[in-house]
Amino acid sequence: MESLANSRRILVLTGASRGIGHATVKRFSSAGWRVITCSRHAFPEGCPWEAGPEDHLQVDLSDAGDAERGVGELKRRLAGGPLHALVNNAGISPKGANGERLSSLNTDLDLWLQVFRVNFFAPIALARGLFEELRRGKGSVVNVTSIVGGRVHPFAGAAYATSKAALAGLTREMAADFGPHGIRVNAIAPGEIKTAILSPDTERLLAPTIPMRRLGTPEEVAKTIYFLCSDQSSYVTGSEIHINGGQHV
Repeated sequence: MESLANSRRILVLTGASRGIGHATVKRFSSAGWRVITCSRHAFPEGCPWEAGPEDHLQVDLSDAGDAERGVGELKRRLAGGPLHALVNNAGISPKGANGERLSSLNTDLDLWLQVFRVNFFAPIALARGLFEELRRGKGSVVNVTSIVGGRVHPFAGAAYATSKAALAGLTREMAADFGPHGIRVNAIAPGEIKTAILSPDTERLLAPTIPMRRLGTPEEVAKTIYFLCSDQSSYVTGSEIHINGGQHV
């Protein structure tokens, strides 16, 4: 009989240290999943999550070499077993020296490349690197895009927005390529969610324009991620679900 440890479903999650990522850790852990977290930060000593130190991987996804090392370490930890879900949540959205939005006219090319390495290239590198494990687990990949991938935003910069638009396109391509192998690939596109990435004036300026008249919570996003990784969405692939209180309508 298969042991409980071997029968637990496993999630690999990037960008787990705060906001949507932190809420996702709690949602999956409460359902009995093993969650392997990836972040550029070391595991915080004061965090009460018992499995954290053993199931946390410090990796800099903006560095292609370190990302490759991270994939190797993840494969070692999975030890040839199945991976049931990969959630590509890590993302960076740089601001100017005074916190201002960076446009297509004033974003340094090196910064543009850094944003794309984290927001666009890391998701495909991880999914390809963990392909065999995902295939064994009939896994689900969830890419976190954004409402800004489809419109110009007053706070999100051009590099961030275009990287998220590219990630939405990549999600469709991955769904077509990974689907025959039993792997589903979807995206979620959050709108204004109460996280540290928001600019200070977001709630005051944008909440009144949202049909639901409020910002979303990380927990609401985590619930949708969980749905896309569960059997309840077993015939859903190639989709991008908008989580924005109707902001896109």
